[in-house]
Amino acid sequence: MLRLIFILGLSLLGFAEQVWADGNPVDKVYHPRVVANERKFEWRFASRQTSEENVLAQRFAYGQALTEYLIVEAYISGERDETDDYGLQGYELEARYMLTEQGQYWADWGVLVEFEKQHDEGNYEITTGLLFEKEFTHTSLTMNALLVYEWGDSIDKEYETEFRLQYRYRFMPEVQPAIEIYTGEDFVGIGPAFMGVHRYEGIKQLKWELAFISGLNGKGKDHTLRFALEYDF
Repeated sequence: MLRLIFILGLSLLGFAEQVWADGNPVDKVYHPRVVANERKFEWRFASRQTSEENVLAQRFAYGQALTEYLIVEAYISGERDETDDYGLQGYELEARYMLTEQGQYWADWGVLVEFEKQHDEGNYEITTGLLFEKEFTHTSLTMNALLVYEWGDSIDKEYETEFRLQYRYRFMPEVQPAIEIYTGEDFVGIGPAFMGVHRYEGIKQLKWELAFISGLNGKGKDHTLRFALEYDF
């Protein structure tokens, strides 16, 4: 199975996008499932170290399911600049639509649509794509294939693509190890991840994710540590 995952990831290295940090697509791997009536708060943190710089970025979001198939989230994001000061970087509106109910067919499918604007600059980005998830006994394979269009005052109009893959072992709800693969513009990365969920009463639950992704570009050091915390209620 692991051999199959690596082949799938390497066969899609043509996908590329700059989303989180410059030239680095390492971010959340989206799952297609939507829970009816759920609301959520989310915090994401990413630290990318290269041979030249250390980039820190954070995102804060609130989301709410509008139907049993559709959830919408609003984000604000911040980054540390070259003077080591944190500042507001941009705004984002995200919609995720579940195309198939969980377990209805041989795999679960969904659609993701994002609109992003940079703070204090007339630069914009729209992301659309398919979300895929298939369960194999005690493991899950999740893939995101996305198309990106960006334009604005200080960037050229451009189409890009991106691919993310996560192969997860559902050891127990609180601890689930995984392997993640990302491709981006001049970037290919792979590394271990850990995640889990602690369930409370009803639909209330706390999710966490931690991953360390190493770039395989052969251009010196390129490591990304990502962390996410999400409370659903």
